[in-house]
Amino acid sequence: MRLKSSMMNATNCVVLGASLAAALAPSIAGATLGEPEISVQGDGARLRGSVKVTEFPAFRQHEIQLPSGTRMREFSGPDGKVFAVAWNGPAVPNLRQTLGQYFDVYVTAAKGQHSGHSRLQIQQGGLIVESAGHMRAFAGRAYLPQAVPSAVNLASIR
Repeated sequence: MRLKSSMMNATNCVVLGASLAAALAPSIAGATLGEPEISVQGDGARLRGSVKVTEFPAFRQHEIQLPSGTRMREFSGPDGKVFAVAWNGPAVPNLRQTLGQYFDVYVTAAKGQHSGHSRLQIQQGGLIVESAGHMRAFAGRAYLPQAVPSAVNLASIR
């Protein structure tokens, strides 16, 4: 039992550590949550990554393949603002840039999380972040519930 508890604590530390390390890494992500989508094309060029835009009836999805192999997707509404971001791949993207003004809310809430194996779920200050993973296999999403267009199904934000 003691070994299981130690392993759970170690797993929690790895997930939180990976999230915080990625957040403090140099800027390598796409546009910022809550900001205009206009910066996506510039980010793709700077990263030497390809940006693929897919139009849906209620939103646009911009996908950038990061040099790390991680796929970063951002979702913008008809107003041109990014209301959600999602990622999956071998590395967590730079969450400081990705979450922008919501980063401090994320860090504060993440420090208080000590349960679960390799999952982090935050719902605070108009921000929802769901993240899971282990070494070389991370996935997550962050969104602003108040900014999600009414016609958008949250299941499509992946």
